[in-house]
Amino acid sequence: MKKWKEVPFEEPAADAPETVVEEAADSTAPEEPQAPELEVIETLDYKALYEASDKQRAELMDRLMRTMADFDNFRKRVAKEKLTIFDDGARDALEKLLPVFDNLDRAMEAPEGTGDSLRKGIEMTQRQLGEILKNAGLEPVPAVGQPFDPNMHHAVAHVEDEAVGESVVVAELLKGYKYKDKVLRPSMVKVAN
Repeated sequence: MKKWKEVPFEEPAADAPETVVEEAADSTAPEEPQAPELEVIETLDYKALYEASDKQRAELMDRLMRTMADFDNFRKRVAKEKLTIFDDGARDALEKLLPVFDNLDRAMEAPEGTGDSLRKGIEMTQRQLGEILKNAGLEPVPAVGQPFDPNMHHAVAHVEDEAVGESVVVAELLKGYKYKDKVLRPSMVKVAN
């Protein structure tokens, strides 16, 4: 496609004497104004422009896709970090509640007749706290009768008992607990050799 360039019309200088042209009576047709001269400008190479714009579009699409992938990875990483932070906080709070729960267990082991109303109150408190901890995800570590697992049990005594197999837990001295498959506190146990 050719573009035309318009040449501007030049007005006469302001200080030039004004000339009056008298129309001749015998003139048959008025003179038509002449069109300004137009210059032909060469056209651009559209194929090269298309290829350049196509290349630029491909680069922008690539950048967009990479940015979207980076953002998706960032979103997943932040979600995982939030979950980890929440679990760490819950684990810390549960660890601080375990001694209270242990004291309630010890109070329940007190001899009968130390005050039935006190015992009932301790029982109710222990049951309520146990339900709260269970709903929070706290689970007791299985101990008595289980094979000794150094990841879940802490051996504090050894017993020679041939009736029980080797490296089997025979008594639990202090309950162990885990939260979401991570041991908060290992069980203190007696192990048969």
